[in-house]
Amino acid sequence: MKSARAVPARSRSLAIGVRAAGAMALALVLSSCTLFGGNGGQNNSSSTPKPEIADAAPAELRSYYTQKVDWAPCESDFQCATIKVPLDYSKPDGDTIGIAALKLPTKSNNKKGSLLVNPGGPGGSGYDFVRDAGATNISEKVRANYDIVGFDPRGVKRSAPVTCLTDQERDASREKTYKLDTDAGLAEALADNKAIAAKCAEKTGPVLGHLDTASAAKDLDILRGVLNDEKLNYLGYSYGTFLGSTYASLFPDTVGRMVLDGAMDPSLSYEELTSGQAKAFEKAILAYATHCLEQSGCPLSGTPDDAVGQIRDIINAVEADPRAAKDGRMVNASMFVSGFILPFYNDDNWPLLTQALGSAMKGDVSPMLRLADFGADREPDGSYSANSTFAFTAINCLDYPMVTDTEGMRADEQQLRKDSPTLGSYFAYGGTSCKEWPYKNVRTPAPVDYKGSTDILVIGTTGDPATPVEWASELRKQLGTASLLTWEGEGHTAYGRSNDCVGNAVDGYLVDGKTPADNTVC
Repeated sequence: MKSARAVPARSRSLAIGVRAAGAMALALVLSSCTLFGGNGGQNNSSSTPKPEIADAAPAELRSYYTQKVDWAPCESDFQCATIKVPLDYSKPDGDTIGIAALKLPTKSNNKKGSLLVNPGGPGGSGYDFVRDAGATNISEKVRANYDIVGFDPRGVKRSAPVTCLTDQERDASREKTYKLDTDAGLAEALADNKAIAAKCAEKTGPVLGHLDTASAAKDLDILRGVLNDEKLNYLGYSYGTFLGSTYASLFPDTVGRMVLDGAMDPSLSYEELTSGQAKAFEKAILAYATHCLEQSGCPLSGTPDDAVGQIRDIINAVEADPRAAKDGRMVNASMFVSGFILPFYNDDNWPLLTQALGSAMKGDVSPMLRLADFGADREPDGSYSANSTFAFTAINCLDYPMVTDTEGMRADEQQLRKDSPTLGSYFAYGGTSCKEWPYKNVRTPAPVDYKGSTDILVIGTTGDPATPVEWASELRKQLGTASLLTWEGEGHTAYGRSNDCVGNAVDGYLVDGKTPADNTVC
């Protein structure tokens, strides 16, 4: 039986699939891509709301929609601003928080409006995504017609961030292991998670109870208003599709051109989502192994099934005997798996996985640790550059009721082992993250209730390990007025990394208003 695993709150069961921000940027960072130079750093700009936007705003929130926002030069070629929103939408006259936003202004004089972007998560920074990768992932055609705006959702990095542990405590937490298949080991993990939750509550404050996706969607509408857009034009990846579909259900009349890429199915429970991801990752591992065997230098051998077995063997070996990396840090199986899964988000990074696996099979786990650190926001100097791990937990604990009793979690683990013999156990025990969380969930999973008349574009990828292609089909059915576009490829999401068929379809929709035929396959 498995005996050496880190607390699932840190291996982040659902985060293995849903947290897209770091993974989507991985190829860009490692290939040293350069950014498109905007014109945002030249002058300050401010926006005064159009009368029709102010008039349409709810009376109790009108002051938020009509606030004056100054966009100041920042980050070399961009403009930045902080937008005030209510901490608690049931008390709009109460405390407020600030949503950090970054804009890449278009150079065109024929701007259609703003395109707001969310890269995934929950916990991903849209600010960072637009700054570091937006100009690479979003076509010149789209950038010529829209101001591209990234933002950190509430609880993320610059926007009332969830704060829990010091950098040193985060290192120690990641390195700790538990025997979760024993009552004593599970109790120890629950106690540690309870202590972390208490620190999150103490350091973050009352906003910790208001980080649910519905509140973030309401923030998104205020952002639309202060940007002077009568309709929301939106590009959401992965978890960003859940945020987008939530917006569509809450604000159907202000949905503009909305692209939901790497779609999540809002009707699924946390455990159903995790099961779907476990199956999809197992499928992706076999696809990778098959590809690796066809390349020179692949450390795997035999048939594809043999190669998958060798991957399981190295994971099991690290679990039984954690190994020291060259920097002296101990790498346990959870950290190893966190590094292992990251390149699956983009098959351009499969060579990195091959290199890391080959090194590990020779005794050096340092390359796998570097991948794990990247996914955990850990910098080479030992500092952590973001709070995505904690934001992920805080948002999911509010968005999903979870199985938290021992019998239920153990049964879930057995199912996950069947779903993914390679990784299933590392998706298990997600309920330990939220069992002692200081705030209870505020949402029950349900299909999207979208009554709007605007076509929404939903995208799925056949080999997506994080958001299985079936979810895109289900979301498209729930949206009613929508079109499904499917890319036959590997990796997570499609737009910006797939082919001209997908790129032209998305660009034509966003710029020309031409919705691709439903069930188009690229």
